[in-house]
Amino acid sequence: MSEEKLDASLDLLRRLDPKNISKNLDNICRLQPDLAEDLLSSVDTPLKTARCEESGKTYLCCDYNRDGDSYRSPWSNVFYPKINDEDEAPHPSSHLRELEIFANKSFDIYRELYYEGGISSVYFWDSEEEDVDASGTIGFAGVVLLKKTIDTVNPKDGGSWDSIHVFEVLPGANQKATYKVTSTVILDISNSDDLNIYLSGNLTRQTSKELQFKDSASHVSNLGSLVEDIESRLRNLLQEVYFGKTKDILGDIRSLDPLESKSNEREKQAELINNLKNM
Repeated sequence: MSEEKLDASLDLLRRLDPKNISKNLDNICRLQPDLAEDLLSSVDTPLKTARCEESGKTYLCCDYNRDGDSYRSPWSNVFYPKINDEDEAPHPSSHLRELEIFANKSFDIYRELYYEGGISSVYFWDSEEEDVDASGTIGFAGVVLLKKTIDTVNPKDGGSWDSIHVFEVLPGANQKATYKVTSTVILDISNSDDLNIYLSGNLTRQTSKELQFKDSASHVSNLGSLVEDIESRLRNLLQEVYFGKTKDILGDIRSLDPLESKSNEREKQAELINNLKNM
């Protein structure tokens, strides 16, 4: 029965306005608390931000760095708001934590080059109980988060781009590793001028690729190349699906003829219909 409720909840979320996905998800979780954990891990929502108290830097929050109501900062490796059992909270192993710091610095450069602003955060976690060794022979998983928001004077205007790349690294033979990436882009654009329109939705794609690696740092380089390629393809899809279709619709409904000519056409159509009825 719980699986049927979960499927029904996911189907309902797909049919509701994607602009209110966070609000709709919270409402369903309140109605079905037993499904909250599965829903939160299955449905992607616009990323929230928090501030690291130790470094003063802003970081992104998602279900992968959450413990209760607290979120781990990639800069300090501490949960905020602070929790009493910090040692019992989920943290990456020592070697993976060093790799996580390197990844955050690397993707911070990527964010600045491609987004010219915004926020980025990277989180790693061990896929096995033992620590990842220096050669990187044991697999791990993680998520790359990127967010860019455009603020305007009018609160109804603006837009946001959220990228969520959940990945798994599976090292194999001959210094090769398989990278499985599930990428989701959430787009939201609002414009209250004249037409008062907005675009909101998301795209999800899965990618799997085998690449050569030398050491642990090579995994970050390979992930960077994959994320760069995936985001490029997703941007092209969004441009075609969202902007292209919107342009076609606006082109179809727009007319250069004056309103008087349209009114005359409607009168002629009504007269023709009446004549056909009287035949």
